[in-house]
Amino acid sequence: MKRELTVLTVFVAAAFAVLVGLGTWQLQRLAWKEGLIAKIEARTQAEPVPLNAALKQWQNTGEVEYLRVRFSGSFLHRYERHLFSVLKGESGWHVITPLQMPDGHIVMVDRGFVPMHLKAPEMRSSGEVEGMQSLVGLARAPGVKVYFTPDNNVKANEWFWRDLASMVAGVPESSSDRQLVPFFIELEQSPLPGGWPKGGVTRVELPNKHLQYAGTWFGLAGVLLVVYGVFVFGRIRRRSFT
Repeated sequence: MKRELTVLTVFVAAAFAVLVGLGTWQLQRLAWKEGLIAKIEARTQAEPVPLNAALKQWQNTGEVEYLRVRFSGSFLHRYERHLFSVLKGESGWHVITPLQMPDGHIVMVDRGFVPMHLKAPEMRSSGEVEGMQSLVGLARAPGVKVYFTPDNNVKANEWFWRDLASMVAGVPESSSDRQLVPFFIELEQSPLPGGWPKGGVTRVELPNKHLQYAGTWFGLAGVLLVVYGVFVFGRIRRRSFT
């Protein structure tokens, strides 16, 4: 019995340490997520900054996520890209269009969502606004392809992740790296002829269940100790009566 109890104790101790470690990790994730949510709320509710200020922040920190930015320029509609998306259960596309600013900068602007049947620009021609536009949007970093993400179909102009370098390829006005803004800007909702693309669809509410996950792991650790204690007490008790 002593050998069996020793092996069991070692196993339980190891499992307990793993469960407590997972619970602690979730608490750390909770602190990180709460900080991220607070930063997003602060940035999305703040006054927009000029694009030049956002560019300086990017150069200094490499991080401008959800920063409200104001900028002006003219859309280059002939180079618009279509990024697959789902909005409230409906499949469709984000219309991402290069915009040329008066100082020569090119910024890839996510103008918003269109349903499947409005993918073609001629189906929403009234929304293809011309001339100088004064805009406000949220800065977003280029995307990263993950394992399950489909490959972008450049020839069909069907994109599944935001590959900035590939999306801007073929735009003559962006031939100089110094002129290309190194992040996307997702437009806020604003009046638009025809109503499409629909702006202001940036997801700013992040799920935060880390406290529940931590409670689950710590609870399992507690249950493990109780089961272990009951088992050991039972074995000892049975032995004392034999």
